[in-house]
Amino acid sequence: MKFVDEAEITVRAGNGGHGALSFRREKYIPRGGPDGGDGGDGGSVYLEATDGLNTLADFRFVRSYSASGGKTGAGKVKSGPGGDDLFVKVPIGTLVYDAPTDELIVDFTEEGQRQIVARGGEGGLGNHTFKSSTNQAPRKITKGKPGDARTLRLELKVLADVGLLGLPNAGKSTLLRAISQATPKVANYPFTTLHPELGVVSLGMGSSFVVADIPGLIEGASEGAGLGHRFLKHVSRTKLLLHVIDIAPSDGTSPIEAAQTIVSELEKFQSELAERERWLVFNKSDLVLEEELQSVCDEVQKALAFEGPVYTISALTRQGLKPLIYDIMAHVESAGIEE
Repeated sequence: MKFVDEAEITVRAGNGGHGALSFRREKYIPRGGPDGGDGGDGGSVYLEATDGLNTLADFRFVRSYSASGGKTGAGKVKSGPGGDDLFVKVPIGTLVYDAPTDELIVDFTEEGQRQIVARGGEGGLGNHTFKSSTNQAPRKITKGKPGDARTLRLELKVLADVGLLGLPNAGKSTLLRAISQATPKVANYPFTTLHPELGVVSLGMGSSFVVADIPGLIEGASEGAGLGHRFLKHVSRTKLLLHVIDIAPSDGTSPIEAAQTIVSELEKFQSELAERERWLVFNKSDLVLEEELQSVCDEVQKALAFEGPVYTISALTRQGLKPLIYDIMAHVESAGIEE
């Protein structure tokens, strides 16, 4: 299914039921008093996070969600039934904004997390409520209050431990295929990956981490060029960024320029993101001689003033992958303990 990361919906809670105007009319009770019951409360609309969804695609087809209203009260002081609450499922990782004000309402990060987004209207009062010593036969009732109605903007950020960054054709999709069961599209042209792909890397019982292949970035991505900054936001939740660099670009471009482009876009998009833990992963090492490989790696590190971990791999031949994934696992577990 196509990954959909943004959607706009309207939610409407149920209206409260009206109070009833009624008087007791029974045999042998000639002067029965007021017995109109209260109206029922309208149902509310809730959003609930679930593991069963990974896109917002369903919200492109159904854009309006309404809870049922409360019923009118009845005689014999019978309250009207309340409306049923409506629970709308959203993927974990969904941020919900009030569309007109852009105010963040809730950030769903856990399975089963719930948030009311439209509150049902209160039921009206029946005439029995207004009976008093000075008003034995009130004909007054109140109407039920309308339920909330609002427009929401949903935005899904991929929840992954590791994010893969790099220019188009750096080999990120091939790497994801090699280390997980994910099957992203792989081809020799830019923007093969058009939406984030997730893969689970398992190293045995209880040892696994999630990797997100973020679509290739180009210069100007932070301003919306290419596939734009809409995908940069997906790396903001990751514990670790793997900066994948093509050691031997087929178009003759410089690995140094390619690496600097990615760093520049991260800094422009979000300075905090640029400071996130990041490792350099030089890919396609099988295409160059060993002495040339080391020379290029040294030059890129020097140009970036990079002092973090560096790995040389070939995602295609799987060379160098084992040390990389075991080090990632150790880092993810360590980050989890610190949190």
